[in-house]
This record gives sequence, structure tokens and C-alpha cells, in this order.
Amino acid sequence: MTIKILNKSQNPLPRYETTQAAGMDIRTSISEPVTLNPLERKLFPTGLFLELPSGYEAQVRPRSGLALKHGITVLNTPGTVDADYRGEVGVILVNLSSESFTIAPGDRIAQLVIARHEQPEIVQADALSDTNRGAGGFGHSGVK
Repeated sequence: MTIKILNKSQNPLPRYETTQAAGMDIRTSISEPVTLNPLERKLFPTGLFLELPSGYEAQVRPRSGLALKHGITVLNTPGTVDADYRGEVGVILVNLSSESFTIAPGDRIAQLVIARHEQPEIVQADALSDTNRGAGGFGHSGVK
């Protein structure tokens, strides 16, 4: 599979950092540092435009180090980039910590994971089949 990327940023193309990595780090395409205050969210441009094959999406996911060390995460995780979207990939970051955090130009702010997906046929139903779980939802199986 080949994915075309138009790169209008000053950063290198995203790449896999290890041989078995699922995600590629993507960077900010900003001209000066931006500070995220506690509980603040902002859209960060990447300068990247994708051409994905039909049946695939790009998922924008948080970077674990930013989340653990600084409370910085992707707000709508995973963000979805559809195969027919040709606009710039943006990343909505939120600061869930109690301290301000500054993002610099070129910082690695998120991961991009390419995933296959299906578009199933949707049909109206009068009933659904029974299962052992049934309608048991949030927390129904306990903690231990």
C-alpha cells in the first residue's frame, strides 16, 4: 500500500520509528511556541495533507509520554481522517494537568495510525438476538 502525503510544513515526513511501530509521530507546523493552560484545548496544524486508499482511515492518537508526563492528550481520540478528506490534518490537544505546557514548532504531538475499515450494509431490525450479557453496560461485570 502507498499513501501520498503533501507536506507543507518545515518538518520531515512522518515515519515509523521502530520496525514494528503501529503509529508514526506527527509534528506541529507552527511558527512560534504555543502555551496550553490547564483544561485548555487548541487545534494544532501539521502541514500534512493525506491521500488514503479507499477502505482505510488515518487515526490521530495521543502520544503516551505527553499524556503520562504532562497530561497532554488528543481531545477527540482517536481523531479520524477519512480517505476522501484532502484538507490539512489538524490535532486537537487538551491539557488535562494543573500546569501550563508549551508546544514548540516541530514538536511531536500525536501519532498517526493507518487502519483498514469496512462500511457494512445497515438494515432496520425489529429485534436483536439474545446473548448472555444482554443489555449489561457500564460496570456490569464489576471491578474484581
